[in-house]
Amino acid sequence: MSIQQTDKQYVANTYNRFPVEIVSGKGSVVKDINGKEYIDMGSGIGVTSFGICDEIWQKAVTEQISKVQHMSNLYYTQPCALLAKMLCEKTGMKKVFFSNSGTESNECAIKIARKYAQDKKGKEYSIIVTLKNSFHGRTLTTLAATGQEHYHELFTPLTPGFVHAEANNFEELKAVCEENKTAGIMLECIQGEGGVVPLNAEFIKAVYEYTKENDIVLIIDEVQTGNGRTGKLYAYMNYDIQPDVVTTAKGLAGGLPLGATLLSEKVENVLGFGDHGSTFGGNPVSCAAALSILERIDDALLSEVNAKSEYIFNEFKNAEGVESVSGMGLMVGIKTVKPAGEIVKACIENGVLCLTAKDKVRLLPALNIPESDLKKAIEIIKQALK
Repeated sequence: MSIQQTDKQYVANTYNRFPVEIVSGKGSVVKDINGKEYIDMGSGIGVTSFGICDEIWQKAVTEQISKVQHMSNLYYTQPCALLAKMLCEKTGMKKVFFSNSGTESNECAIKIARKYAQDKKGKEYSIIVTLKNSFHGRTLTTLAATGQEHYHELFTPLTPGFVHAEANNFEELKAVCEENKTAGIMLECIQGEGGVVPLNAEFIKAVYEYTKENDIVLIIDEVQTGNGRTGKLYAYMNYDIQPDVVTTAKGLAGGLPLGATLLSEKVENVLGFGDHGSTFGGNPVSCAAALSILERIDDALLSEVNAKSEYIFNEFKNAEGVESVSGMGLMVGIKTVKPAGEIVKACIENGVLCLTAKDKVRLLPALNIPESDLKKAIEIIKQALK
């Protein structure tokens, strides 16, 4: 059997894969089993921050593998400690809990918000308010947090304790919070899976001030928006706020599984011994990989991200077949006249891999995508739009 046939027979039917088998790559170019090359404008859904087989990343990973590939959290390891220190120094947060994914980092944040509120206000304070059109993960709890009904319908009953408010409607969110014993508010600054939709700056600022006034834990979900994706290290930094909890994953380790929940001074000691844990969280190889990524997301790189972002937006905002362009940095959603799925298939045929989000074509290229690759990919996408 071919790999595609083997996959169809033995892998659970949860992915509607494109008929492309990727076997190798370098930077922002990947190659399939037939030798055809593709410019990768999706970076594994925002994961391979510095592209495929990045040499600095490879060196960090292979050096750590040659020392120790795993050690339980009963013991100390250098990569885990150094990564936590770097994350705190770059954000002003105080402590980090490591897990394996964005879903897990959000689960941890929810637990922290509930324990903080119950310790401070009483056990009845357990409600987490999130936004309609949000996406926070695929476990039963993070599905409950996700404000999209079509993700819920097959898996009820979901974990109780979540209420959804309209995005960019502060008065509705405030009313929801006051109708419930609210422990926390969790939001994405840009709703990625919801169609690459940025929240209004005024709304984010109002929510921030409200949480401060009412001692509600503010969680910012940076699973997709984090680690340089929006032109700042984390998207919330574009809005002049300081959350109580920040969650991230995807691009943090450049291709290895790693989630992180960053804790402010307000909540840094909410969890005590035995309150939470993870077998693989803080894995030394994943943390070594993340150190090699995070140390390179500096002002020079972020300036490049913003310059490339401006180029992409300028190329598409008046292009034929485009209704609108949304997003920030190298997180771009293109509302197209033709169906987005049709555009993606045409791009694959012509050597470009891109994504969809709702009814939009979504672009999440590597942060360091070469200008030549970027320009070539943009031209191919524009041809598919016509």
